[in-house]
Amino acid sequence: MEFITADNLISLLTLTLLEIVLGIDNIIFISIIVARLPVDQQDKARKLGLTLALVMRVILLMFVSWIAQLTNPLINIFGFELSGRDLIMLAGGLFLLAKSTMEIHNKLEGEEHGPDGKGKATFSNIIFQIILLDLVFSLDSVITAVGLVKELWVMITAVMISIGVMLIFAKAIGEFIDRHPTVKMLALSFLLMVGMVLFAEGLHFHVEKGYVYTAMAFSMLVEFLNIRLRKKSKPPVNLRRDTVGVYEAKEK
Repeated sequence: MEFITADNLISLLTLTLLEIVLGIDNIIFISIIVARLPVDQQDKARKLGLTLALVMRVILLMFVSWIAQLTNPLINIFGFELSGRDLIMLAGGLFLLAKSTMEIHNKLEGEEHGPDGKGKATFSNIIFQIILLDLVFSLDSVITAVGLVKELWVMITAVMISIGVMLIFAKAIGEFIDRHPTVKMLALSFLLMVGMVLFAEGLHFHVEKGYVYTAMAFSMLVEFLNIRLRKKSKPPVNLRRDTVGVYEAKEK
């Protein structure tokens, strides 16, 4: 029990809290894309996605020396060096930007307004998308852990606790986002911002994560106040329904 020291416990608590905060964007992404599945498959996809995130992070932690090498220059383009981590961040950022944009389009104009109100999605396709983003988020999470803590057991324990917390609250967060379209749109905007941050990090433009999460927290606080206000007033106008009604009236 000599390895359980006060310093290690403080490191465990700090890293666990940080991993939970860093996992917010992961939960948001999973909550939004699993909503395209039938209701009876959503919880299964949510749990499987977070379990895969846990497995990938633990595996990456087992290869700490390999993670360290990812920061070494891999490509040199006219004097601009890109490491393996940079390339992963660039690819992940582009994927998140594209996926968020398509989800916003489907929410406003596309498949989501079909007969069943859901876009076409298969369980395997959703899991594949979760795996792709989990890889990027896991890499970012592991690099953070390696930079803060030296003990491997502290890193693994912190990751397991943070994923456990996400598993507990993921369903409630997903259902809340699904019930409130404005919150879903705000969440998609967050993902766009996270995608832009990942892309910028890949190009060596450091963006302080504290500013990003503070902006997200402030936006959510404002939206919660709006939800409380809407409950006390008449329901908001359904712009799409009214617009369709106007077009149909014109056609008649």
